Amino acid sequence: MKAALAGANGELLHLARRATGRERGPDAVVEGILGFAAELRAYGIERFGEPAAAAGVAVPGIVDEERGVAAYAANLGWRDVPLRALLGERLGGVPVALGHDVRTGGLAEGRIGAGKGADRFLFVPLGTGIAGAIGIGGRVESGAHGFAGEIGHIVVRPGGALCPCGQRGCLERYASAAAVSQAWAAATGDAGADAADCAKAVASGDPKAVRVWRDAVDALADGLVTALTLLDPRTLIIGGGLAEAGETLFTPLREAVRRRVTFQKLPSIVPAALGDTAGCLGAGLLAWDLLEPTDRTEVAT
Repeated sequence: MKAALAGANGELLHLARRATGRERGPDAVVEGILGFAAELRAYGIERFGEPAAAAGVAVPGIVDEERGVAAYAANLGWRDVPLRALLGERLGGVPVALGHDVRTGGLAEGRIGAGKGADRFLFVPLGTGIAGAIGIGGRVESGAHGFAGEIGHIVVRPGGALCPCGQRGCLERYASAAAVSQAWAAATGDAGADAADCAKAVASGDPKAVRVWRDAVDALADGLVTALTLLDPRTLIIGGGLAEAGETLFTPLREAVRRRVTFQKLPSIVPAALGDTAGCLGAGLLAWDLLEPTDRTEVAT
């Protein structure tokens, strides 16, 4: 878990980390979040002379942002956890915002990170899976049921690899960091090989690595072109572990997307700027939105 005290314009005032404690069960994770937030509140009083005016929390899985409920998170064992109410009670009744982790990270990247100033952006982190955040006018669209932006489940290889979602050929089965790690481990016969190792091998010209990498980039470009056809973003922000490969990823990806577009306008394709602080900075922005509910697209850091 990462937690922060954030200023009105997204500036990071204090950052802290701790383990989720999920090995102790779902109730322990919830209590860990509540305790962590209470400690952060106490630190704010000690350091700045007053408690935080509002709180935001970002969690994985399915999030009902309107009701403030973490509806489902398989890896945490959660189902219908009323986090907003629990946090509000623990923090003395301050307003609390609850958001999805990727959409919240995308909010931060769009407002104060790589997409700052863009009226329309798409944030796509390439990690264990692939998700997305659709930015419009300084805010992120969650959809009618909380599923907006799930680009990782666009089918790019019909009839292909089975995805845990139940479909076959989903983008994240071919272009996530986990998928590249799996393909590179199979190509090398080294079960411990991962996507970072593959990227290094690509840079050194290893033909096996180049083939694995090209397959992933081609699948990613197919998925991104579908997304930009539907959404027409001005900026396409790529984050997550795979983006750490830098131009080893971005140079062939930009070219692969360029080759695929016809009538579509080509967006700027840029790396994420905030790293692993994006989620907690985005949670801070959600909290500030409760106090100042305005379009903050142009707010400076």
